[in-house]
Amino acid sequence: MTENDTPTMRAIRQETLGGTEVLREVELPRPAPGFGEILVEVHAAGLNPTDWKNRESGITVGRPPFVLGWDVSGVVAGVGIGVTLFRPGDEVFGMLPYPRGVGAHAEYVTAPTRCFAAKPAVLDHVQAGALPLAALTAWQALVDTAGLGPGQRVLIHAAAGGVGHLAVQVAKARGAHVVGTASAPKHDFLRRLGADEVIDYHATDFVEELSGLDVVLDTLGGENAFRSLDVLRPGGIVVSIIPSGGTALGRRAAERGVRAAEMLVEADHAGMAQVAGLAAAGRLRATIAGTFPLARAAEAHARGETGRTTGKLVLVVRRS
Repeated sequence: MTENDTPTMRAIRQETLGGTEVLREVELPRPAPGFGEILVEVHAAGLNPTDWKNRESGITVGRPPFVLGWDVSGVVAGVGIGVTLFRPGDEVFGMLPYPRGVGAHAEYVTAPTRCFAAKPAVLDHVQAGALPLAALTAWQALVDTAGLGPGQRVLIHAAAGGVGHLAVQVAKARGAHVVGTASAPKHDFLRRLGADEVIDYHATDFVEELSGLDVVLDTLGGENAFRSLDVLRPGGIVVSIIPSGGTALGRRAAERGVRAAEMLVEADHAGMAQVAGLAAAGRLRATIAGTFPLARAAEAHARGETGRTTGKLVLVVRRS
């Protein structure tokens, strides 16, 4: 039996909710693709804040046991009945169905075919594995929801973070004028990505500094989303990627003659194709804050939870 034929796989699983100590490397049965699904041999898998939030609370995935992870880059190892987009051996990247379709922090994962796109040849698996959830979030917020276009002015909060630094690049690719908030040491980084203006949120109140914006991407939620309404032009929009499930933000926006939208990222083949196109053209690239082997997933979680990383953390599951 060859390595690829083995009926088991390594995975990072947790049996209880809690801190990084609950993450364990285990052997699990290797999954098989169902109708309309592909089996992906995972080469790299990104981490996102939703991973450590779910590790602690199960906020979107429920009670353990479970294997976390939504970002995937790898090679198609098998296809289910009805699959026409990919065949074994194809290199793909994508996001498992959010918020419940987890399982990327393992050697193999199955998911619906249209969660994936062909991996651009210019990206290695670490780069590709860092992109899906954060880049899709940026694309769906700025393009699908806000309709950001040439000449418009957009404010991106936490612009050096995982979603933020990709949103800066998406916005510049759309021809927008980009303002980002970040701590002072990260300003040069954001300018290299194309940000036209950068605000140190420690020293400057963005509400006092800005006005007449077309779009705000709120990556922080809470009061930050409400305050962002005050910097919009009439008819402008705040898109918050931290939905509260309430209607207060929308009501406040309507009172001010602006708009507000709270969104969750969705698995999206068309969106992944747009992300792939930008990456292939050299217009979208994830900054890698650090890589960790699968067995050190707990260390990666601990690093991410500091909130001080610039860019994305990635688990390297299989060396290419």
